[in-house]
Amino acid sequence: MNVAIIGCGYVGYSVAKCWQQKMTLVITATTTTLPRVSELQTVAQKVFVLQGNDREELEKVVHGQDCVLLSVAPRRGSSYQDTYLQTAETVAQVLKKSSVKQLIYTGSYSVYGNRNGNLVDETTPVAPTNEKQQVLCDTEQVLLTELKDKLHVCILRLGGIYGPGRELVKIYGRIAGQTRPGDGSEAVNWIHLDDIVGAIEFARHYHLQGIYNLVDDAYLSNREIIEHVCETHNLPKVTWDTSQPSNRDFNVKVSNQKIKAAGYKLIHPEMIF
Repeated sequence: MNVAIIGCGYVGYSVAKCWQQKMTLVITATTTTLPRVSELQTVAQKVFVLQGNDREELEKVVHGQDCVLLSVAPRRGSSYQDTYLQTAETVAQVLKKSSVKQLIYTGSYSVYGNRNGNLVDETTPVAPTNEKQQVLCDTEQVLLTELKDKLHVCILRLGGIYGPGRELVKIYGRIAGQTRPGDGSEAVNWIHLDDIVGAIEFARHYHLQGIYNLVDDAYLSNREIIEHVCETHNLPKVTWDTSQPSNRDFNVKVSNQKIKAAGYKLIHPEMIF
């Protein structure tokens, strides 16, 4: 099987390493930066340097592929519009004329917006509250509507990503000892890199299509996570100022039942502190 990874950053590179172990897969990878080519050549048979709106180069990438993973993230100085929406529009145009059978896209649970801590699942309408969330919603729609009659489209709405090199102590440790606005009661949804890679491979192997939330089982609040991090790593505690409104612009608890019902078993159902 021929597989292409458009966007080989933190997630895409890890997927390439996983797929490299499978002798039946031939991997093509893309990057936007020339210095990463040599690194990607260790995990992929072909490497292309391109921007997401480069239709001619993307046509070369998807030619002869069976499955495409679209896993992009904004680089410093690039906009969500360019990174996600323009790339999705170009990819959709190219895939319409290809033999690709499946597209897997890594999106974000932030499309649900602010639900005041209520539980949502894949049937819950999106409700973006800012421009970035709107771009992510539009990106999903482009892929779902433009390609619905052509191939299987699987959208994984990821929780916050952590893992090797992005440990929770690195993410939260910088606020240790601070006073934060609000009470920290907002629901927070995370997913470990291992499970993102595992779920992408599961989706590829079982030809999943449709939208799937990908978060762990923890269901912890922002405050609980910060307390766990500080206790585990002997950091100064964070205090909360309830006289000030929280600075988090979305608060939603995300169900992961659909992907588990499909047969995926979480590698890290609980958070690793």
